[in-house]
Amino acid sequence: MVAGEAAGEPAGAVAMSSAEPSIHQLRLFLVLSEELHFGHAAARLFITQSALSQQIRSLEKRLGVALFERSSRAVALTPAGRALLPEIRAAIEAVERLRRTADAQRRHLSGRVRVGTVGAEAAMPHTRAVLQALRRRHPRLEVEILGLNFVDQLGALYRREADVVFLRPPVPGDIEVHHLATEPRVACLPGDDPLAALPRLTLDRLSGYPVVDVPPRVPRVWWDFWAVDPRPDNTPVRYGPVAADLEALLHIVAQGEAMAFLPAVARDLFRRPGVGYVDVEDLPPCTSALAWAAEHRDDPAVAAVRQAARSVPHGRTHP
Repeated sequence: MVAGEAAGEPAGAVAMSSAEPSIHQLRLFLVLSEELHFGHAAARLFITQSALSQQIRSLEKRLGVALFERSSRAVALTPAGRALLPEIRAAIEAVERLRRTADAQRRHLSGRVRVGTVGAEAAMPHTRAVLQALRRRHPRLEVEILGLNFVDQLGALYRREADVVFLRPPVPGDIEVHHLATEPRVACLPGDDPLAALPRLTLDRLSGYPVVDVPPRVPRVWWDFWAVDPRPDNTPVRYGPVAADLEALLHIVAQGEAMAFLPAVARDLFRRPGVGYVDVEDLPPCTSALAWAAEHRDDPAVAAVRQAARSVPHGRTHP
């Protein structure tokens, strides 16, 4: 008598469960029907024989029929197993078609993605490369660009006003980033300051200079990096007026009220009367990155931009 067969039941019948068979169980059945050997099928599936046997018995119970005749030396399909084989194969193929169609729809995502940028990030080569890759992959996707200030660059992600933001790290731990480019930082000084006339300087020359500060809502981990606080020699940083965006920062510097550290590309993109830029020999570089809220990383719009960003080589935006 086949395992699970009861007196009075048709040969090959087993007590039926109300649960539907899973696609995983159907795949296991298909492999075992090809191998007709529990050991070989289990090895091919990278599972144990006992786990395979348990799943097959569960499938038989869910279908209400015995699928395999088992003996100590052989495994064979029952008549019910042979009858169900093409149906099970068709079910697996249908699920695979479903997944392929879903993948195609995901690749051709439509709708809108909201992309935030801070400062001049919208003009950076790596930003343009990511957005071009995104448009190639998802031509029906509408890309909305949002200009953000220091306060909103992360707040927009938390509030879901932006799906992703091109910014300059560091960021808090609940924000994930994909690094896109690296470049030096420079000192941004009042144009009439004697140090602004130098070709380069070291951080110790700037000890005691007030640094532009940012509003309290800006994560301190971000501005501590940009203010170089603390300094390598543990000299305390003295802060000056507060700026919420880059234009306000440059105005404060031009007025001679404080200094700042900016990406080297600012020398070309943010030329202002009364502002000078100087290389700093011992200042660590900065990076550009695509950022998103960790809890939203698998949202379709976020995932689409992340995939586009991964296709763009890491670069160096400024010599």
